[in-house]
Amino acid sequence: MHYWICTTCGTQFAQSAAPPQDCPICRDKRQYIGHNGQQWTTLAALQKDGFHNTFKQHEANLIGIGTEPTFAIGQRALLVQTAQGNVLWDCISLLDEETVASIQQRGGIKAIAISHPHFYTTMVEWSQRFDAPIYLHEADRQWVMRPDERITFWSGESKTLLDNITLVRLGGHFQGSTVLHWPGGADGKGLLLTGDTLQVVADRNWVSFMYSYPNLIPLPASEVSRMRDTIALYNFERLYGIRFESVVAADAKNAVLRSADRYIRALESRLD
Repeated sequence: MHYWICTTCGTQFAQSAAPPQDCPICRDKRQYIGHNGQQWTTLAALQKDGFHNTFKQHEANLIGIGTEPTFAIGQRALLVQTAQGNVLWDCISLLDEETVASIQQRGGIKAIAISHPHFYTTMVEWSQRFDAPIYLHEADRQWVMRPDERITFWSGESKTLLDNITLVRLGGHFQGSTVLHWPGGADGKGLLLTGDTLQVVADRNWVSFMYSYPNLIPLPASEVSRMRDTIALYNFERLYGIRFESVVAADAKNAVLRSADRYIRALESRLD
């Protein structure tokens, strides 16, 4: 019996003797089945196959955790360190003893919050190891492939965790897609952690909004407008996205608002 992991998105499934037929998350139009067909691995195999996690101090009390070589969609997690305890934002598939020890040295994990299903990965393994609850939006319940009593499904438009950290349902990419707002970050100017609900693009002064990134399916202007109006209520100086380099380093709130306006103009007319 194994907890099988999809190699394309990194999601871990409930225990079974044989791998599932396919991964519903990757079969969904927002993702894809790999070119070589559905492939599976396990956490034990990842630990033995030369994968390891690296830590990067982005700024005071914010640490990125990513896997090398790149696995799944290349996502990385973020450890938010507060006086009331640490929050793990988003999740990666690989968890090993070195990672556990490094995080314990930094104060452990008090809560886990995840933006959307492409980051669910081995969240239950992380939750069990650090004795930390997982917070997911109720709208994305159907995408949980390994149910567990440690998962708390929240509803509504926002949920406050410790140290005034707020989870905000922004929608767009998934119905329950969530971002994390930390007003105490960036020396009190505020941080926004987004996964790819707001995708930091190559020109890191801008972000984008998509229903599917790999399959290039846009969102309607009305949805982007709603997302813009929702996040306009929060102040933040910097924004951290899906990967180590996905950072809007300054004036991030205005970057998001003008990006939304540009996107809407592109859909409704044209860009000059």
